[in-house]
Amino acid sequence: MERLASFSSDPFDKPPCRGCSSYLTEPYVKCAECGPPPFLLCLQCFTRGFEYKKHQSDHTYEIMTSDFPVLDPNWTAQEEMSLLEAVMDCGFGNWQDVANQMCTKSKEECEKHYMKHFINNPLFASTLLKLKQAEEAQHHETAIPFHSADDPPRPTFDSLLSRDMAGYMPARADFVEEFDNYAEWDLRDIDFVEDDSDILHALKIAVVDIYHSRLKERQRRKKIIRDHGLINLRKFQILERRYPKEVQELYETMRRFARILGPLEHDKFIESHALEFELRREIKRLQEYRAAGITNFCSARTYEHLKKSRDEERLKRTMLSEVLQYIQDSSACQQWLSRQADIDSGLTPTIPVPSTTGRRSAPPLNLTGLPGTEKLNEKEKELCQMVRLVPGAYLEYKAALVNECNKQGGLRLAQARALIKIDVNKTRKIYDFLIREGYITKA
Repeated sequence: MERLASFSSDPFDKPPCRGCSSYLTEPYVKCAECGPPPFLLCLQCFTRGFEYKKHQSDHTYEIMTSDFPVLDPNWTAQEEMSLLEAVMDCGFGNWQDVANQMCTKSKEECEKHYMKHFINNPLFASTLLKLKQAEEAQHHETAIPFHSADDPPRPTFDSLLSRDMAGYMPARADFVEEFDNYAEWDLRDIDFVEDDSDILHALKIAVVDIYHSRLKERQRRKKIIRDHGLINLRKFQILERRYPKEVQELYETMRRFARILGPLEHDKFIESHALEFELRREIKRLQEYRAAGITNFCSARTYEHLKKSRDEERLKRTMLSEVLQYIQDSSACQQWLSRQADIDSGLTPTIPVPSTTGRRSAPPLNLTGLPGTEKLNEKEKELCQMVRLVPGAYLEYKAALVNECNKQGGLRLAQARALIKIDVNKTRKIYDFLIREGYITKA
């Protein structure tokens, strides 16, 4: 039995003959019945009928050689491998160096053969196309896919959007400050020299391995940002708003598990909880219908219509009591009653009464469980409660104002309003508070 195989031209790349221990040169013989490891013999030992242990001279064998054509009748398999190795060593296009390394072909022959069989070969092109299509089929579309052809956001350094993205620069696929940013410092003094001891050499190798593990962690974090669509925070927030408020809170809590699950699995995880919420709400509604004695959906529609009417009537009846409850002033209540009596009797009211139709001041914000609350002192917590500002937003506004003040040597209220575009009254309260506490100074 004969089998043809290609090997390197270097005789030291092959194992020695089992008979005479000399390095094998092509062609040589391989026993088809012995092994592993393969039992190899040179032609001289094979013709002598060399036998060793279980190997017998009548065993079937294979002739190992690379002296046969593969793609071109004028090119052997050995020359094909030499060409590929030469292109890899010298670089594509350096055909003169490739020919010098091969020694058996000219510059023109190397270029023509490589371009014909390895670049413009339709068989290889179709194979690469199929591989590309198979690779694309394995990647499922996530909620917010990121492709290299997209125009990624380019936030300015130290801007609010840049801080929201943790300093990630999508156009460069890099962070302003990398994870473990000073990992390269451990390698700056390492130099491999020949007179290193074995222990010192192993120690240097261990340091390089540690550095490689840090690079892998950096890539893992970037992959999470790309796969889950976190590079564009606005799209991500729009995606969250499609859920009910209760599910949005769950979405925020479960976000930490995104690093464990893939983007598709994480979306399914959140969708399953959203479905559970909808089912619970529907079950509660059906239980309400059953408690009211309703047994069909036609009656349920009538029940919902009457319930809405009753709620509106109840709201009208309690409007006056709510006004009196929030006024908390007996003289104001007396003025309001006198004014109503004058209107009922047809007289023009003479006592001015503050309008009760204006908007009431909202109650203080409850900071319990909000992220970033633990970073605030008591005065900052009181400010966030009165201004109704979540701690995370306050910390961002504070950092932006402090940075701008440090750059300019002072800060005016107009500059603060241009920097953080929120309600002007809230901006003034934050500005006055930071000046009062000494975080910033007036320009």
